[in-house]
Amino acid sequence: MNPERLYTEDKWLAYNGFSPLITVFRSFHELTPEIEQIINTQTFPVLFRKNKFISSPLHRNKFIFLLLKGVARGYMKDGNKEITTWIAKEHELVGNIRNLWDEDQPTEDYVQALEDVVAIAVPHSMSRHLYNNFSIANYVGRKMTELHYLHACERAYISRLQSAESRYLRFTRSYPELVNRVPLKYIASFLCMRLETLSRIRSKLIVK
Repeated sequence: MNPERLYTEDKWLAYNGFSPLITVFRSFHELTPEIEQIINTQTFPVLFRKNKFISSPLHRNKFIFLLLKGVARGYMKDGNKEITTWIAKEHELVGNIRNLWDEDQPTEDYVQALEDVVAIAVPHSMSRHLYNNFSIANYVGRKMTELHYLHACERAYISRLQSAESRYLRFTRSYPELVNRVPLKYIASFLCMRLETLSRIRSKLIVK
């Protein structure tokens, strides 16, 4: 589960000289030089190879990750069955936030790279420090939480649609860029249906 660090001496040389997380934060609010210095110092680029864990109950880390390239999924286990709970792509944050405030908090969540993933590692300790010391960080955090809440609401809405076809059609509208990028078995799991059912729906829609 260990990521590869993608830098030698100047970790931001390939990123216009500063952490891409700063660009994300700036989209919500201007930052102070002190906040930017903290982010540049404590975040760093990493690579997770395809199918490797980004986090898991056995191999937890103390980071969340900003995806720059690649797709990842979150899932839980019910016995031997894996249930995909979310799928994320570029410019989204992934990881386990259950232990953001208590790093000893256990988790049942798995996060897996579905492609080679290039990401920015964001330490939980840095997030806590920014929240505790800078009102701007709290504002940015609230705005980002709003976006994640909207995404969670959409996932909940999809899961409550009664017909399998309705769930898939909603998925194609909400996540069009993932339809032909993510293995069908994970899409089927996300949509609470069997792979055979998803294949049948897709074939039916192509015929139409």
